Amino acid sequence: MDQSLQDRFSPNSICFGCGPGNRLGLQLKSFVSGEQLVARFLPADHHLAFPGVVNGGIVGTLLDCHCNWAAAWHLMQRLQLDKPPGTVTAEYSIRMEKPTPIGEPLILTAWATDSHDRRATTEGTITTAAGVVTARCRGLFVAVKQGHPAFNRW
Repeated sequence: MDQSLQDRFSPNSICFGCGPGNRLGLQLKSFVSGEQLVARFLPADHHLAFPGVVNGGIVGTLLDCHCNWAAAWHLMQRLQLDKPPGTVTAEYSIRMEKPTPIGEPLILTAWATDSHDRRATTEGTITTAAGVVTARCRGLFVAVKQGHPAFNRW
């Protein structure tokens, strides 16, 4: 797939982390790679927590969005849908392993570990170009029903 999931399925999304329609957001782009989603992100100086290190909130946002898309993609495949269901974060946790460096490409990877009905558990990592895992995420994401603000995000 040459086009990111966000650009293909949600081009007008205003999500701060992954919405193509939010010009001030992080503009994360997730791509399918086998059973995983992969994204690359180059943090800029305005993403700093302190010199040389990405803010933890930015790290959390990146992993929340990327893992959410992994859940949506997994549910789309599992439920044999034409497009991913609108999913929201029910819970997630971030474990900071090492400082996440600024100014070098970061690789985000996420995958589903479990799913039931219309919810999926995913895990994800942020890794430096040198192969150092700086953060890990585990989250539960739920497909919403009509009437929820995220239902028609596509």
